[in-house]
Amino acid sequence: MTRKIRKMKTALTMSAVPHSTTSANFSRPATGLSGHIQNSLMKNHSSQTGAAGKAKKHIRLLVVDDHPVVRKGIIACLAQQPNMKIIGEAADGVAALSMARELKPDIMLMDIDLPEKNGLLVTEAVRKELPAIKVLILSMHTNTDYVLRIVQSGASGYLLKGGATEDLVRAIETVIAGESFFSPEVARTALNQFVRGSSGSGSLSALTSREREVLIHIADGFSNKEIASQLGVGVRTVETHRERIMKKLNIRSVAGLTKFAISQGLVSINI
Repeated sequence: MTRKIRKMKTALTMSAVPHSTTSANFSRPATGLSGHIQNSLMKNHSSQTGAAGKAKKHIRLLVVDDHPVVRKGIIACLAQQPNMKIIGEAADGVAALSMARELKPDIMLMDIDLPEKNGLLVTEAVRKELPAIKVLILSMHTNTDYVLRIVQSGASGYLLKGGATEDLVRAIETVIAGESFFSPEVARTALNQFVRGSSGSGSLSALTSREREVLIHIADGFSNKEIASQLGVGVRTVETHRERIMKKLNIRSVAGLTKFAISQGLVSINI
């Protein structure tokens, strides 16, 4: 009997000693150094749990505009979007290029009229040096010269300032998905100019019938996903067709493909 009592005392004593600092121990209040350690561990545990629940990647944005009010307004609007994160802002072209190299954002929201280095020159530099970064131009210009230069600079889209926040959000999401986005007014200006210009350097005869179909859908403004649905093929198949079309025609942009399709009479302009 005495031996059994000693064993029970030993077991009770051992059960009172914590074997590990698990979450079960955090519910027990503690003071002094041990309490500080437990509280720190509890916070670390909670932050790790919270981080695991926030695995969704944000669209990282760099806002470039020389007007503080406009810049802060854009930031305030986008800060409310749960899938977007402002990682920096710049007021001139030189600073914008420097921050692009340092921060490597997903998208740069770029004004055209910037001190030191204008937005189009910055866009061209970014597209050559940091091709993974997409540039979305935000400006008030709608004249033909600006539109053509924007397309030639390699920008992924052009949105007029003063539009609704929903349009800006939609433009960002469209560009991050690998598509181009142009305001309707800008698109009309560009198409009117394209139809007057020369055609692409490639030959229509180099394309297969399926590639011509894809080209027509691209010129009509359909996304890869929409084209895939229309043709009953996979999205990756459409992407492959698009790459082959660009290679055969020696054209590197959707705007260029659209211009070529119009010049060849594959599509008509509906303004």
